[in-house]
Amino acid sequence: MITLRGLTKRFGSTVAVDALTVDIAPGRVTGFLGPNGAGKSTTMRMVLGLDRPTAGQALIGGRAYRELRRPLHEMGALLDARAIHPSRSGRAHLRAMAQSNGIPLRRVDEVLDTVGLDARAAGKPGRTLSLGMGQRLGIAGALLGDPPVLMFDEPVNGLDPDGVRWVRQLMRSLADQGRTVFVSSHLMSEMQLTADQLVVIGRGRLLADAPTAEVVARGTVAVRVRSPQPDGLATLAARLTATGATVEAADRDELTVTGTSADRVGDLAYELGVRLHELSAHGASLERAFMELTAGSVEYAGGPTGGERR
Repeated sequence: MITLRGLTKRFGSTVAVDALTVDIAPGRVTGFLGPNGAGKSTTMRMVLGLDRPTAGQALIGGRAYRELRRPLHEMGALLDARAIHPSRSGRAHLRAMAQSNGIPLRRVDEVLDTVGLDARAAGKPGRTLSLGMGQRLGIAGALLGDPPVLMFDEPVNGLDPDGVRWVRQLMRSLADQGRTVFVSSHLMSEMQLTADQLVVIGRGRLLADAPTAEVVARGTVAVRVRSPQPDGLATLAARLTATGATVEAADRDELTVTGTSADRVGDLAYELGVRLHELSAHGASLERAFMELTAGSVEYAGGPTGGERR
């Protein structure tokens, strides 16, 4: 288990992680979510002892990372896929890691095979590796010591769809073996498919620690409306807003409506004589639940792209 107790990190007057307390349990995939600048990477760095906490503790199996005698046997991690010497081959990189922790060298070939890097790819110098190949090499390094605890920061970054699916299946298989799997990602759809449990933070504070289905259920159901009559759609938007619904205009011919039902939207459009090309209800998703949950914690937000009616 990864145990965080009152974990806090300050950089001068900035609080990056604020009294974070959570247990990352074995036998399941725990997704770690938050907007940019929420403190996810800093939290993971403190777990690995790369940043010293200002207060609190980060423990692996009840011990700090620095107390682990052969850390790769107890915890594997991928934080930066490019953390390899530019002139050293992937195979040489893994061999050095293995020798530093008393891991048999035959294990290097085993993990290279697991992540799908053949002899040619593993023989390339680090500076020539694509982002996707670097991710696979980083995952191989995390698996090298066959550890019971694994932590991955954005493991699907740079992977093609087949690679993303492979990572999903790998995470699930590791959790099914009873390991602790802690993974951060900005891909909400992928986390909804992969994670059993979600830990969500914003501005360094814990916002949610719950099963994925429970977090998704917090999201609002939305109604999508399309019409070839922009003026009529604008009138419909105004009437819906007057009834207490929230209306966003994705384009001149499309609305997203929350706070009311598809039946009510359809009835109102009929009353106003607005012809519809689409009227569809979209169930709650992790992306919508995440956006609503972290609305007050977004540090870097862009402006609206298609206008908004309220």
